[in-house]
Amino acid sequence: MATPTLEKAADTAAASPYITVTFRIRRFNPEVSDEAQWQDFQVEIDPKERVLDGLHKIKWDLDGSLTFRRSCAHGICGSDAMRINGKNRLACKTLIKDINPAKPITVEPIKGMTVLKDLVVDMEPFFQAYRDVMPFLVTSGNEPTRERLQSAEDRERFDDTTKCILCAACTSSCPVFWNDGQYFGPAAIVNAHRFIFDSRDEAGEQRLEILNDKDGVWRCRTTFNCTDACPRGIEVTKAIQEVKRALITRRY
Repeated sequence: MATPTLEKAADTAAASPYITVTFRIRRFNPEVSDEAQWQDFQVEIDPKERVLDGLHKIKWDLDGSLTFRRSCAHGICGSDAMRINGKNRLACKTLIKDINPAKPITVEPIKGMTVLKDLVVDMEPFFQAYRDVMPFLVTSGNEPTRERLQSAEDRERFDDTTKCILCAACTSSCPVFWNDGQYFGPAAIVNAHRFIFDSRDEAGEQRLEILNDKDGVWRCRTTFNCTDACPRGIEVTKAIQEVKRALITRRY
């Protein structure tokens, strides 16, 4: 007969929520090799935890050389965007149980950008496109003596595109961007949209002219990859279409 202590230990083991999950990570270290390679890690983890938690366990307990970006870990900073099982996602918002942990979970850097090391890519071209569309309020005249008031209806016009967290999930899911890094990309257009349709702003025409460039909004092929990839649920393709429509109608 089993002793009470052994029975309790057996019950505890049976009730353990932890499972063994294989993380298959695309590794790249330019100081070691010019070629990337896949590496598997076995991790004991609760399936209700996130992919980011699994990456933390690997870095802290198995291989400290694993390199990736993360900051707030709550889906606000957008720094941990990566390809998980072939789709752009935020590692901090993706639960293990939601992506079939019975099979290896593949993790690789987002596409269309130069990989610096492991899951870290060079974001500078992405942020340059963001800066190029003038993502700030432009007004003229004297400094106001009170806040710039705006009706709820006017605010609603661009509310959706204020949600962007600059994670680059949309831009790096765009097949046009994969083949031409000069394209502004969905994120830059979304952030231009946010100010083009802001009733307080006075530089809408200037932003439209910037996006009318050969590498601008007309490169979009309306594949909806960007909308599907957005972790904030922004209707990215709709916003791009509205910018296109504004470019057409402003001439009439």
